[in-house]
Amino acid sequence: MTASPCRSAPVLEHMELPFFEPQQHDFVQKLNAFAASGVLQTIDYSDTDAACRQLVKLLGQAGLLTAVTGDNGRTEIDSRSVCLARETLAWHDGLADFAFAMQGLGTGAIGLAGSDELKQQVLPKVTSGEWLAAFALSEKDAGSDVGAMQCVAIRDGDDYILNGEKTWISNGGIADVYTVFARSGEAAGTRGISAFVVYATDPGFLIAERIDVIAPHPLATIRFENCRIPASRRLGAGGEGFKIAMRTLDIFRASVAAAALGFARRALDEALYHACSRQMFGSALSDLQLTQAILGEMATELDAATLLTYRAAWRRDVQKLPTTMQAAMAKMTATESAQLIIDRALQMFGGRGVKSGEITEKLYREIRALRIYEGATEVQKLIIARELLKSM
Repeated sequence: MTASPCRSAPVLEHMELPFFEPQQHDFVQKLNAFAASGVLQTIDYSDTDAACRQLVKLLGQAGLLTAVTGDNGRTEIDSRSVCLARETLAWHDGLADFAFAMQGLGTGAIGLAGSDELKQQVLPKVTSGEWLAAFALSEKDAGSDVGAMQCVAIRDGDDYILNGEKTWISNGGIADVYTVFARSGEAAGTRGISAFVVYATDPGFLIAERIDVIAPHPLATIRFENCRIPASRRLGAGGEGFKIAMRTLDIFRASVAAAALGFARRALDEALYHACSRQMFGSALSDLQLTQAILGEMATELDAATLLTYRAAWRRDVQKLPTTMQAAMAKMTATESAQLIIDRALQMFGGRGVKSGEITEKLYREIRALRIYEGATEVQKLIIARELLKSM
């Protein structure tokens, strides 16, 4: 996003809370130094694919991608660091946040369940920014309902042969490595799904369609036509794919909430600056009680979402407890609140708010997808309720 006179970096007051340790404070300083270096201003956003590749390369060179690969699989991913990175990067630039997050989501399953050989083959190249990664779970008729998956992987000696399609795949069309989930037949429903690593160079791997969305990001439908891969590229045991996918999403779902915080925080910062500088009816817009009430609501919603987000990350990192419900609460609350906060900020700007290229206009387009991907808001409600009912 273009530079703003309001602030040069987000103010993360929640860093003062006991959720964080020195390593997270050091990481935020590293993030701010990266953003302050001016490298984001060197990106040509007219070509989204090229911009993504360049962003990944820059993030890798800055050493920031170790956070999403667990230092090439040697350590457990620190959720708080991933969340802080996404919040900070989203404040500055939506595509930078996307590029960072996909390197982790696309390889998280490899770190969790991949062999040492696979980790050595893939993770260093992803961490350095040489390779781009993708996570291929969704299908045309199997998005929220993963059990309806139709993509199949048939065992053939020492290989698997994949056939079918995946759609809405982030980094689809430009990724070098894909974590793919396919029905392998061990059992019915989600218990018969396995996870595999597929390279873009594998014979039978095709890009069926590139998908354009309101906030430009690389997306595609990918197709497998008798795509033969070695069985050594299966992640975990046969039939464990769904569990691996859910474990991966549990790590990164809270980080989607953090990205929403970054967008919302930028919107609030822009709204505050605008309200204080915009003259209306003989005084500043901020002098109007209606404006003050709106700003008060925005700040409170942002604070509540922040606490839920870092509670989930802290619970996973420090307490080592399941975070399925907490991450779902954070994702639902942060994305829905961010949509409202950005909408209010845009309204405050009036006609200028919807002008193409304005920060509020970009934020408005960026936030919408977060309420859908990695589990739509409606799915998060079901997850929360299901976890509650388990405790009865």
